Amino acid sequence: MTNCISQFDRHFIFGSTRVFNVYVGIASYGIFYVQVIVSLRQIQFHKKMSGKVRVRFAPSPTGPLHIGGVRTALFNYLFAKKHGGDFLLRIEDTDQVRFVPGAEEYINEALEWLGLMPDEGVRQGGPFGPYRQSERKAIYVPFAEKLVHSGWAYYAFDTPEELEKLRTQYEAEKKTFAYDQSARNKLNNSLSLPEAETRRKIESGEPYVIRFKMPENTEVETTDLIRGLVRFNTSTLDDKVIFKSDGLPTYHLANVVDDHEMKITHVIRGEEWLPSVPLHVMLYRALGWEGDMPRFAHLPLILKPSGKGKLSKRDGDKDGFPVFPLEWKSPDGEISSGYREWGYFAGALVNFLALLGWNPGTEQEIFTINELVESFSIERVNKSGARFDPEKAKWFNQQYLKKTSDGELTKLYQTVLKSKSVHAGDEFVEKVVSQIKERAVFVSDFWEQSSFFFIAPDRYDENTVRKFWKEETPQLIGQCLDILKNVEPFSAVAAEGAIKEYIEKNQLGFGKIMNPLRLAIVGAAKGPHLFDILEMIGREESIARIEKALKSL
Repeated sequence: MTNCISQFDRHFIFGSTRVFNVYVGIASYGIFYVQVIVSLRQIQFHKKMSGKVRVRFAPSPTGPLHIGGVRTALFNYLFAKKHGGDFLLRIEDTDQVRFVPGAEEYINEALEWLGLMPDEGVRQGGPFGPYRQSERKAIYVPFAEKLVHSGWAYYAFDTPEELEKLRTQYEAEKKTFAYDQSARNKLNNSLSLPEAETRRKIESGEPYVIRFKMPENTEVETTDLIRGLVRFNTSTLDDKVIFKSDGLPTYHLANVVDDHEMKITHVIRGEEWLPSVPLHVMLYRALGWEGDMPRFAHLPLILKPSGKGKLSKRDGDKDGFPVFPLEWKSPDGEISSGYREWGYFAGALVNFLALLGWNPGTEQEIFTINELVESFSIERVNKSGARFDPEKAKWFNQQYLKKTSDGELTKLYQTVLKSKSVHAGDEFVEKVVSQIKERAVFVSDFWEQSSFFFIAPDRYDENTVRKFWKEETPQLIGQCLDILKNVEPFSAVAAEGAIKEYIEKNQLGFGKIMNPLRLAIVGAAKGPHLFDILEMIGREESIARIEKALKSL
């Protein structure tokens, strides 16, 4: 029975006298042993949940924040707030080769625009800083050395050229080279070299990396909060570099050390990090932290609109929709569009992303951020990928626009009007907004739907002219013009009543008058109720537009 117990389980069981007594009493019944271990792990999980939840979003500043990263940040934020915990932003910039200037600022600005404000981070500070990994360089060195001295890691002096030569040789033999348990003792490292030679190389300043020594044929398992039990065998894994020759750790070591030092309780990240789980679990084990290891949750992929393959940074502008929260201008001048610049409301984008891979369990689709926090549960996150639907994103924005007050929309539309050198009072603009908001998706749509409220048409839609402006039209519209000149008061109700009376008295088709009259006022067959437009632009402007149309058409 003892041989069946993993190193972790022995530590876990014998660490408690009470649990040890339970184990001794049932040692002859292996099946009960397993049940006890599962029960104890559940107790450990609930104990963790009883403490303060701490999660982190840890992007690398290697470019703009992709919409998939935004969803990861959102789910971390919702989980933290649902459990009264803390949401941290940590900048993982140990990969200095791929570092892009401006990317860190972009990440912070994007989260601020979306309302996902970190409780701790580079800008906010906090008790567990620094929150930028390049500023934590000295922290990682003792842990890397501890792993070497305890036999869990080793120095490797192989040059990039030597490793590339080996890969080429293996490829020629139709094999794949891996720096793993089968190859490590034949390569240029402290496992194959005499101790004195290893010391000499280090003291002489010869470049080296530190690799994690993955144990042979060991089962590594953990319970993912989304995927359930995940299990790996170390025989399929290589010896990853955990400390680079530039004096910085790789993502793997820095990630584990920082999560432990910052007391992270739950790691919620993308599915692409699932293959890293066994290394991270082994690092926690090797450093003696397995009892405090955070719970993992790996989010499903966001798929292309076709449903085939992961949505990438290159799928945006070429397919006609953004994949970044904000517009991004790369160091070489290339510009990628953003949801903010397209005119999306931050809340609409958050609402849309929340339902990519998470199901609230109800028919509700429109949520405020507080409602999302209240409804969110990690258990209702799906395992399978979520298809990205740009049209659904527009629908969410339309719903948010409809719910936004006319006063707030007026402020936004005034910015558009000023860019077109149109000056109008807020009261008038608010009336315009109330007439058109139901048909708009973005505030930028307002101009196309309402320009005629502010300026007379300078051209007339040709299709509408051909369809509705007939030989007898000028005479009929001229008679309507006389009616409008004399109607009192000049209001939508009075004008509509007078024109309808004229139509009925002369037994005319309604469309025979209304369509050409709309063409004269608007320039096309569009817009809200015609007589509301007439009242808003006034008698003088209405008469001038009709007279202009009679002359032009």
